[in-house]
Amino acid sequence: MAAFNLLRGEVPNERDRPGYGGRLERVGDRLGSALIGGTVYELPAGERTFPFHYHHGVEEWLLVIDGAPVVRTPEGERELRRGDVLCFASGEEGAHSVRGPARVLILSANRSPSISVYPDSDKIGTRPGVPGDDWLNLPRSASVDYWEGE
Repeated sequence: MAAFNLLRGEVPNERDRPGYGGRLERVGDRLGSALIGGTVYELPAGERTFPFHYHHGVEEWLLVIDGAPVVRTPEGERELRRGDVLCFASGEEGAHSVRGPARVLILSANRSPSISVYPDSDKIGTRPGVPGDDWLNLPRSASVDYWEGE
C-alpha cells in the first residue's frame, strides 16, 4: 500500500504561472485513489493555488500542513495556521482562493463531470469526465437560450 508523508513528502511538480507559482504533488494519484482527489501545494508568499472559484456538486477540504496561508471566502480574507482545516461547501457559499506562504493539502471528491465558477473573471469551467479531456472554460456571457439551434 502506497504512503505519502504530508510533512516531508516531495512535491516535485513546478507551476510557474505568475501569481499561481509553486510546487505540487497529486497525492491522490500517488496513493491510487479513485474516489477522492488530494494535492499538496507548496506556495511561496503571495502565490495562489487557483483563482477565486467554487464548484457545483463537489466540496473541498483544506488542511494547513505548515505556514500561514491566507484564505479568501465570500466572507473576506483570513490568515490560517498550521493544523487548521476548512471545508468549502458546494455552491457559491464555498467560493475560495488560497494564498501562500504555506504547505497545504486540498482534498475533494473526484466527480465527473465537474463544474467550476470563477466569479472574478465571470467564467464557468467544466471537466467533461472523458479520460484525456482537459477543462473547457467559457465566459458566462457566452450563454445561449436553451432552445438555440434546435
